Amino acid sequence: MQTKKVALQRKRIFSEEFKKARVREYESGKFTVSELSRLFKIKGTIIYRWIHKYSMYNKHSVRIVEIEQSGTKKLKDLELKIKELEQIVGQKQLKIDYLEKMIELADQKFDIDIKKNSNTPLFGGSITTNLK
Repeated sequence: MQTKKVALQRKRIFSEEFKKARVREYESGKFTVSELSRLFKIKGTIIYRWIHKYSMYNKHSVRIVEIEQSGTKKLKDLELKIKELEQIVGQKQLKIDYLEKMIELADQKFDIDIKKNSNTPLFGGSITTNLK
């Protein structure tokens, strides 16, 4: 009869300095608890325990609420969006200026006011036919 081999998980032991460093990273706003958890493969509850133990600000009786996106990050995202939209508006304005210049040149060369005359004759051999 063959026995099934099961690998035991190793228990990791973290130094006090390592724990304090993670708490400092959290308190400085560099990382959130979930980011630290993913980065170091440590359960969030363990990191919260370290925060309650080593933090200068967050003690065990204080509830920690993490905001998904801080105000400064939202502000930076909005500034980036404004910059992108301003670039798009600028490109559209260049296109409008180009088309207006083309209309002006067409007016000069063919003596047709395209802006005011909606029933201009067709160019390039196109012939209107009456099919009845």
